[in-house]
This record gives sequence, C-alpha cells and structure tokens, in this order.
Amino acid sequence: MPIKRVITKGRVPVKIYTDDVEHEALNQLANIAHLPIIHSHVAAMPDVHMGIGATVGSVIPTKGAIIPAAVGVDIGCGMNAVRLSLKAEQLPDSMLRIRSAIEAAIPVGFNQHKKDPVKRSTITALNVELEQIMDKHPAILKMQGKKPYLTWVRQIGTLGGGNHFIEICLDESQDVWIMLHSGSRGIGNIIGRYFINLAKKDMGNMLGRLPHKDLAYFTEGAQYFDDYVKAVHWAQDYAMYNRKEMMRRVVDALQAVLPPFQATKEAINCHHNYVAREHHFDADVYVTRKGAIRAGEGELGIIPGSMGAKSFIVRGKGNPTSFCSCSHGAGRRMSRTQAKRQYNSRDLEDQTQGVECRKDRGVVDEIPAAYKDIDQVMENQSDLVEVVHTLKQIVCVKG
Repeated sequence: MPIKRVITKGRVPVKIYTDDVEHEALNQLANIAHLPIIHSHVAAMPDVHMGIGATVGSVIPTKGAIIPAAVGVDIGCGMNAVRLSLKAEQLPDSMLRIRSAIEAAIPVGFNQHKKDPVKRSTITALNVELEQIMDKHPAILKMQGKKPYLTWVRQIGTLGGGNHFIEICLDESQDVWIMLHSGSRGIGNIIGRYFINLAKKDMGNMLGRLPHKDLAYFTEGAQYFDDYVKAVHWAQDYAMYNRKEMMRRVVDALQAVLPPFQATKEAINCHHNYVAREHHFDADVYVTRKGAIRAGEGELGIIPGSMGAKSFIVRGKGNPTSFCSCSHGAGRRMSRTQAKRQYNSRDLEDQTQGVECRKDRGVVDEIPAAYKDIDQVMENQSDLVEVVHTLKQIVCVKG
C-alpha cells in the first residue's frame, strides 16, 4: 500500500504508511519534522504510536547530528529467529515442558545469571571499549552501582521485561522456529539515559528553541558527539551479542527435551531501535529507526505480532521513501496502564488460547487486544516488504 497520510506542519513533511495513528503521535512526528537537522522527510511505519522521546515506528534521517532520545534507552533492541529441522508432529502434546526448559535457561525481568554466562576472553573487546567510554564519562560507571562488571556481563543471555519475549512458532509448512526479542539490557538503558540528559545540558540556551526538550541532539564536531556515537554502537553490539547468546542457550535447553534437531536457517539478527550511517536522497545521513527495521532490497527481517497473533519473516523491497525501512511489529494501540485497566487475566486466557504462556495479571499489559491488527499492519506496508514465512506461536515466554 502507498503512503496513507502526509503531515506538512513541519519544516519537512512526515510521510505515514497508515491511517491508524493517534493525535499524540501526530504531534510528536510534527515536532521532529520541525528540527533543522532533518533530511528530506520523516517516515512513519504502519505500527506507529506515541513513544517516549520520539514516536515509536518512526524513521528519522538527520544530517550531521543524532537525537539520543530518538534512539531511546533500549539501544539495539531487536529480533533473532532460527528455523529448526523439526516438524510440528515431532513436538510433545504438552508445551509446558518446552516453556519450563526455556524459563530455566534464560533469566527474565530483572534477573541475571548467577555466574558469568560466557568465558571472559570472549568479551574482552567489549570490556575494553566500555572502560574507555567510562573513563571519559565516569557517571556511567556510577549509575551502574557497586558491581558494574558483574551486572552487564551476567545479563548477557537474559531476556529483560516489558514486551521482550522468547517464542516457539510454527510456519506455513509446520516447520518449528525459535524467535526472540531483546536488547541491551540494563547497561544500554544507563547509556541511553546518560546521553539523553547530557544532550539537553549540551544544548544549553538552544534547548528552549526546540519543539520539545527530548529532541535535544548532538551535532558533529560538538564535544560529546563522538563519545555518544561510540557508546551507542557499543550498546548495539552488546544487544546483538546478547541475542546470540540467548539463542544459543535456548537451543541447548530444547535439545534436552525435544528429538535431535539442527538449526536449518537463521532469518536475521536485526535491531529495531538503533542509529546507522546510510546514504539516502543524495546525502550521507544518520538514520535513526525507533521501532523500525531496515528493509533494504533483498534483506530479511522479522516482524512479530502480539503474543496471540501471527509473526512474519519478510524480505525488504528497498523502498526509498521509507528509507529502506518497515515496521518492527504490530504496534500498540493502547498504553500498558490502559490495557491493565480495561482487561483482566480471564481476557488474556481467551485471547491466547492455544499458546503455552503466562496468563496472569502480571502480563495483561501485553494482551493481544492492546496491539494493532498485524494483518492490517502488513497490508499497509506491502510496498515495503514481501512475506517469506508466516509464523504462529505455540509457546511464549514473557519477561
């Protein structure tokens, strides 16, 4: 489907791939479009909704500058999916054993491993780079608490909370997939919050001229620009490493409870909260995808639905108007607070029938009804991606 709506209130237009967008998100998008650093236009994906700092589902190209709050605090959050050499008929009748095996292998929420999950030699490079960042910005070290090394190392291979998940899915051919969603954990959050606040301080009197203080940015050549670039890329690398280690542990856990299998296809390990240097509309720019994935021509990506809906493995079409991007999921249609107020655990049970997952009050905010219709989201981005596989979850582990 083509662009559904264009906002022209800012210095540049905002091109939106849906009609389903709330007023608050429209205001956020218009604010971003007012910034002098925006190149060409802002693109909003079909899962667009109001976010903290900047709109979720937005693709923001900036010339010579980066907005830390647009990247956000879950830096490098993204997806990983692997197809296994198993068929649905080879799975046990009860999925509880599978779910229990995953939960025993992967700490969730604020939990972390009780000992180093990987050999220290494998994280030496990450450690050296982080120490260099903290040497210049000791406040990051202070924000991590008394044992920073133990925290960020022992959170490698952990899920976190919120909408992060691990799922076992079946595709249209009844092949079994593992799909997971997580990011840079506590250390990414600290780095994000630190530089968001630093950007506000760095802009000084210029902050009052912005449409919103959360849109404070670092410009190339400014005192902290290079430091932020180094820190954000460290967090993105950490998030990628975290997903790889988590996937390895999930595979090992399933080997113990399922018939022998191998991984036959890794779809992709992709970020959907990140910034990257790219070339668009005759300029080298920093592209911030806040709740969007790269969908360059031929590139594979993962678009998950809610815990009771379908998910998709997709191939990008390289659409230039979207800056070679697509949605990162279904997108919320109501806040977590509203979802908890409107629904209860019985509603969650009804909407997740056939899925082995938590169905208690603690995850009601992730109820499928709190999200947009994933089929409509996919229809709205038919110009951006083509579907390669359609997945349906049968097990879901939530943070």
